[in-house]
Amino acid sequence: MTSRITVCRGCCCGTARKHPEVDHDRQLELLRERLPSVRVADCLDACERSNVVVVQPSPAARAAGAKPVWVGSVLDDEAVHGVADWVDAGGPGVAAPPPLVAERIVAAPRLG
Repeated sequence: MTSRITVCRGCCCGTARKHPEVDHDRQLELLRERLPSVRVADCLDACERSNVVVVQPSPAARAAGAKPVWVGSVLDDEAVHGVADWVDAGGPGVAAPPPLVAERIVAAPRLG
């Protein structure tokens, strides 16, 4: 089983209200074309870093200690393909993120 991703869409990520220049539907379509497991969340509480994608490690990588990685500012096709390329390569705990993704890694929001 491979890594899976969660794409924030709802509050402000994935909306034309915040990013009118981005084709949010096309981004989601590209990810779904490339990856076997894409979940959509209404809000991940990281609005200041939109558009946010969380890359979950594969079960084997998770068992070995890999943690989910939050990627912010996924606002263009290059970033979308970078995330998909990383997942194809194994994702967190298996492969290093491509530079375009690495520079967009952000801390998960602190809840509570």
